[in-house]
Amino acid sequence: MAQAVEGTRTVILTVDDDPGVSRAVARDLRRRYGQSYRIVRAESGDSALDALRELKLRGDLVAVILADYRMPQMNGIEFLEQALDVYPGARRVLLTAYADTNAAIDAINVVDLDHYLLKPWDPPEEKLYPVLDDLLEAWRHSDFRPVPSIKVVGHRWSARSSEVREFLARNQVPYRWYSVEEPEGQRLLAAAGADEHRLPLVITPDGSPLVEPEAPELAARVGLATTPTADFYDLVVIGGGPAGLGAAVYGASEGLRTVLVERSATGGQAGQSSRIENYLGFPDGVSGGQLTERARRQAAKFGAEILTAREVTALEVNGAARVVRFADGSAIAAHSVILATGVQYRQLAAAGCADLTGCGVFYGSALTEAASCQGQDVYVVGGANSAGQAAMYLSRGAKSVTLLVRGPDLSVSMSHYLVQQIGEAPNISVRCHTVVETAHGSDHLENLTLRHMVTGETERVDAQWMFVFIGAAPLTDWLDDTVLRDERGFILAGPDLTSDGRPPQSWELDRPPYHLETSIPGVFVAGDARAESAKRVASAVGEGAMAVMLVHRYLEQS
Repeated sequence: MAQAVEGTRTVILTVDDDPGVSRAVARDLRRRYGQSYRIVRAESGDSALDALRELKLRGDLVAVILADYRMPQMNGIEFLEQALDVYPGARRVLLTAYADTNAAIDAINVVDLDHYLLKPWDPPEEKLYPVLDDLLEAWRHSDFRPVPSIKVVGHRWSARSSEVREFLARNQVPYRWYSVEEPEGQRLLAAAGADEHRLPLVITPDGSPLVEPEAPELAARVGLATTPTADFYDLVVIGGGPAGLGAAVYGASEGLRTVLVERSATGGQAGQSSRIENYLGFPDGVSGGQLTERARRQAAKFGAEILTAREVTALEVNGAARVVRFADGSAIAAHSVILATGVQYRQLAAAGCADLTGCGVFYGSALTEAASCQGQDVYVVGGANSAGQAAMYLSRGAKSVTLLVRGPDLSVSMSHYLVQQIGEAPNISVRCHTVVETAHGSDHLENLTLRHMVTGETERVDAQWMFVFIGAAPLTDWLDDTVLRDERGFILAGPDLTSDGRPPQSWELDRPPYHLETSIPGVFVAGDARAESAKRVASAVGEGAMAVMLVHRYLEQS
């Protein structure tokens, strides 16, 4: 049975099967934090989970969970994995003996462990309290503190409803979904005085209804930062994918006044990935969402501003300043700019796809829709890593997943580890030399006509879900003629600007452009938007960090 020491409603929970150790941990926690936090202790994983569920029902907050690794029936890692489902925002600490250090390191990936402590932790003033102080500070400044739920009412097969749900999910904003066809959805519509022909309806925590909200309004009303706090910065990072987040972390950590501007949600294409297994330091893999959230928290910790749902429409040079203009007409300026706008998936040209986008046809993983694919037949179009990762993720619940690939096999464009996993998955099949000719359906996808590129034979198959990953186009049209780009729109930088040994005609400096510098001095590019980039998460993060190093070099010589 869990035992509590009364205090405030914010809880620190500790679980250890050894009664003596359990009391000692609670004693040390009470001595330091008892005035501000309620200390709850349990002597088994099951009783601790019961306590967490009871706290959840009462609406209490849990800031930190400390769990012993060696417990019978349910060890500390297994307990923390289940505790994640109840309080995903609580900071997690594993108590372990020196012999179990490897298990603790493994737990960093399995349960997103925040810290592990070796027993004994005496003296607590040196080994326990500094760790807890940092974790509590991080929790207080996190976005995970429970808030009254946001409600979204919409049509099941609605592109706009799908966009709103994806926006909220990717920005880590909790919400509850209500179909307009269900009684509760109808009740919420009536209470808001809304029309079911104007959906989605979003009801904010304070009860305010938003009808068909656009991203900037939605972001501002759900607590995401959308307005810069200053007019001038050392560094503006445009784009919040791995390259942009990497640049924001390194820029802010090295003392640059840094603001990151993202038009939708941080993470970019990588943030939509269900599993990244070849990223350094994560041997068991990591989801794009987890990696993105860690990076976003890290950038914010160092002081970087992160603006969401702000679309950049122009880049201008005004003397030594680089001016970034937004769609609403406002602007900010900086000494330097890093373009990390990334890419977007190309649209499938097959007949019918445009009308069914968001209604069974999705570009990218659309993880909010994955739960609806349970027990159904799913088609994934594409032969690169993103398609393979989505196929593996969807195969966990789908009846079948069919990969449609233009090429002769997967090895041409997909990592070897993914090819092996797909080959071993019993419910994934691969159809090579195959393209989608037509998507059929009235209000949602119902059938696909597939064509074999070699034989020309066509086949019509039942399909309610299709996820498309067919190459990427850079998000650089807004740059117009500001910086030099190649014929496909990718940004030229560094050596690619001086292929004939001379800088471009518009270049005004005596030195040649730095490695990631564009045709405008002080404006750099990192990640997938750069011409001839590697299109990998690790290289994008590395380029973001390298671009900051070059920003420092530029500022020193300006």
